[in-house]
Amino acid sequence: MSKTESNKPMTAEEVSRLKTVKAKSAEKLTNAEKLTNQGPAMETIDGRSFPKGMKSIGMPANEKAVEGKVLETDHFYPTHSDFEYQPKLEAKKDRKPKFIERESFLAAEGVKTIFGPDQRKVYNSTAYPWRCVGRVESALGSGSGVMIGPRHLLTCAHIVDWQPNNTTGWLKFTPMYYNGSAPYGSAWGTLTYYKYKVAGPTIDSTEIQYDYVVIVLDRPIGNSTGWLGSKSYSDSWDGGAYWTHAGYPGDLTGTQRPTYQTGIALDGDFWSADDNESMSHKADIWPGQSGGPFWGYWDGAPYAVATQSAHNPSENFASGGSDLVNLVIRARNEHP
Repeated sequence: MSKTESNKPMTAEEVSRLKTVKAKSAEKLTNAEKLTNQGPAMETIDGRSFPKGMKSIGMPANEKAVEGKVLETDHFYPTHSDFEYQPKLEAKKDRKPKFIERESFLAAEGVKTIFGPDQRKVYNSTAYPWRCVGRVESALGSGSGVMIGPRHLLTCAHIVDWQPNNTTGWLKFTPMYYNGSAPYGSAWGTLTYYKYKVAGPTIDSTEIQYDYVVIVLDRPIGNSTGWLGSKSYSDSWDGGAYWTHAGYPGDLTGTQRPTYQTGIALDGDFWSADDNESMSHKADIWPGQSGGPFWGYWDGAPYAVATQSAHNPSENFASGGSDLVNLVIRARNEHP
């Protein structure tokens, strides 16, 4: 058994007993202001200006990890930030009605993505690691993502606007976006690392295994927000309620405010290898949360193992495996 398999993440109960770590220094707001004021590179198409698209780099299907090697990347906690294991919920004065009434909206189609009472909570926290999660925007709409390196974003592949000649459309990331506020500014994608070009609106069983990308951003916004580590998922963790998920749902908040849920169990599929596998789960999901991370804690440090991908009427799906970590390693090594 590998070290990853035997070293299980902390349980939700263990995490709940961890205490908030207070910041050791003040955060310099001038840095965030510079990021806010810096716009994207532009290009002109048919006489109109648009944010510039990205080049893309595919990871070969046969590129695998070294046998027996534990795959993970480091996390970074900026000491100018508090470290909260439970984020501050949004203030009562800011609470708003649901953007979409799911029950009546879904009745006609018979679709179900919320199982039992809705466990999601709306939060507004600039503490780590919550500040690492943010709203992703592209020509296809909005999703969610998380910082996974100094200028490296982990999100779903189906939010990327895939175009010919290994190019994509523009992509924007705003960490801890909340009702139009951008405490750390926004960053724009310059390069996309992918395993498989997953394109919606429907996603098949093969695509669910590869529904993640690592985007190289145009600035090291992670030096301000921090970033999560990443780990290869092990099927030995199936059924354990270890995981936290965060993202920007369209039903509760109209993708304008983030929600989170803890105590989630993942179940890796049995028909694919651990390097590229889908995981089913019963977390409460709505479009807009796609690309949002599932993470657990090892010795109090957060590591992402999967991204939210898809759903059907009976269960929801995430994508992960050692290929995801390989993608992070390659993007960070080649474009640090």
